[in-house]
Amino acid sequence: MADVVDLICYPIKGCAGTSMSDALLTPAGLAHDRSFMVISEDGVYRTQRRHPRLALIRPAVSTDGSRLTLDSTDTTGRYGTVRLDVTTSAPRRDVDLFGAAFQGIDQGDEAAAWLSEVLGTPSRLVRVPPEHDRVADGLTPGPSGYADSSAVHLLSRSSLTLLNRRMAERGAPPLPMNRFRPNIVVDSGGWAAVPHAEDRARGIGIGGAELGYAKLAVRCAVTLVDQKAGARQGREPLRTLASYRRAVSGGVVFGAKFSVVRPGKLSVGDEVVVQEWGDAEPLAM
Repeated sequence: MADVVDLICYPIKGCAGTSMSDALLTPAGLAHDRSFMVISEDGVYRTQRRHPRLALIRPAVSTDGSRLTLDSTDTTGRYGTVRLDVTTSAPRRDVDLFGAAFQGIDQGDEAAAWLSEVLGTPSRLVRVPPEHDRVADGLTPGPSGYADSSAVHLLSRSSLTLLNRRMAERGAPPLPMNRFRPNIVVDSGGWAAVPHAEDRARGIGIGGAELGYAKLAVRCAVTLVDQKAGARQGREPLRTLASYRRAVSGGVVFGAKFSVVRPGKLSVGDEVVVQEWGDAEPLAM
């Protein structure tokens, strides 16, 4: 039987995640997941691709979404903690996410000053507006906040075990799951014991919630960032993934993206039932 072994929410795009024992799955993913985003002063999104120090920022959002706490994991402690009242009524501003135009609600100068100091470059924080109507593409399209694409990223431990074994054959040390920043981690027996079985899952039920397969997760330079150090570390896992997980359309893939078909409550220990199987997207040989 395949089970949920971890649920991770990333309130601010690119920043550290928080593991939870229970989570509400909304139409746009785990509650508050990627509902905030750090941007440049001219509105362009920031991610760990160019700003790996985002990993040092640990956000926490209240259950009702009205309060946000920003804390830096920097060992010097010089950045401290900022606690903010989240606003949804401030004027909207234009933001750029991968070249697409959206709107964001600026969260004020205190957050901007703190983020600018931690990242070492002028930055501001915005929140997804309530009227945000972005729909991510894929086999099952669905609503999404400021995530790269679809709302939910699911990954099995068996897929990571295989990758780490292949890296060991190259003399590389194993990597933790946080390098891949999934929302739902699946383990135990059944289908999840087979590496990359998530590639073929077209419909998934977890508790009363349902997910629909959207696409494979294309991996980028974020996987090179040590999430504790907030800095790039070598060429893995991309080097090894390129040897056996190249997508026909380009890039390397690892894990799968899903849209929310039916919202509901998720808990660690819930059984993950594949309701429909399909053929995995082809990989380049």
